[in-house]
Amino acid sequence: MNIDGTAYRTIWLGDDGATVEVIDQTQLPHRFDVAKLTSLEDTSHAIRDMLVRGAPLIGATAAYGMALAMREDSTDSGLANAHAMLMAARPTAINLRWALDDMLLRLESQPTDVRVGIAYERAAQVCDEDVAINSAIGDHGFEVIREFYEARGGNSPINILTHCNAGWLATVDWGTALAPVYKAHDAGIPVHVWADETRPRNQGAALTAWELERHGVSYGVVADNAGGHMMQQGLVDLCITGTDRTAASGDVANKIGTYLKALAADDNDVPFYVGLPSPTIDWTIMDGVRDIPIEKRDQEEVTHISGKTAEGSITKVQLTPDGAKAVNYAFDVTPARLVTGLITERGVCAASRDGLAGLFPERATPASEVLRRRRRR
Repeated sequence: MNIDGTAYRTIWLGDDGATVEVIDQTQLPHRFDVAKLTSLEDTSHAIRDMLVRGAPLIGATAAYGMALAMREDSTDSGLANAHAMLMAARPTAINLRWALDDMLLRLESQPTDVRVGIAYERAAQVCDEDVAINSAIGDHGFEVIREFYEARGGNSPINILTHCNAGWLATVDWGTALAPVYKAHDAGIPVHVWADETRPRNQGAALTAWELERHGVSYGVVADNAGGHMMQQGLVDLCITGTDRTAASGDVANKIGTYLKALAADDNDVPFYVGLPSPTIDWTIMDGVRDIPIEKRDQEEVTHISGKTAEGSITKVQLTPDGAKAVNYAFDVTPARLVTGLITERGVCAASRDGLAGLFPERATPASEVLRRRRRR
């Protein structure tokens, strides 16, 4: 995507061919900074402290983290340590495990002296594959928006509500939930995005608004709790969100608050779609509500907030009384019954086991095998 006329991905190799550079998303929207990752520890910190976030980008960053780790220690113990350290950085996003397991499988059978080169090559492939996947999601999601637009007579903007940030900042490029929006906008279909602020980290207000502004897409930031009212008033035509992990049954884990939006959408007959890259599907889980691990983060994300003062400085302020305790669930799970459709790189399908298996038959795990693995755990 473009930032002030310059094309960017969210992650790339530096001029030295070894350092990994990423957009530091903790500094957005008020400052555009690039963080340089030169070690396994740097990568773990970037994922854990959300310099990078969004399931696809976390996976891509982890892949490069394995390459950086091989520069430090390419032995079998170094490989195992890197896998374990990065796996522990964020528990919910399945792309992290997918990327790390993929790298481990490719590297463990190779001599130690060639692991660095193989790791860097595969990490670059992971990034390129992510861009292609998300562009394809955009193409299929564009058809959903186009059909909606034409059914409305093609004479009024399509109002799309999204939650959190599932744009290009959450991926290597294009985004998942927002890729269809960008494709529609670029094709001349008038779209307007309602961006939930997404407390407690405010990714909607900070990140979604930032990238929509730079792409020239009409938008408005709304309080998280406004979505239901807006649907009642006919201000939302459809919802599109992203996902950090989706069960084989179609249950969807996404940023906390997504479930409430899906309930409101269901009650008001508003279609609720999810942009879903296939690496985000966890084929080993059938019951997402029960079995998808939900990350709990530092309570300070709830009790404090950062922002820009009238003088232009960035500061953090306390919202709650001194000594107040908070619980910070980072995700929730939306049951498949509330999801109108899953927009994947292979097309749009029902949020169900049969729907997903129909598009990805080579990856679908039989239900009996899922149950057998669960008993073994």
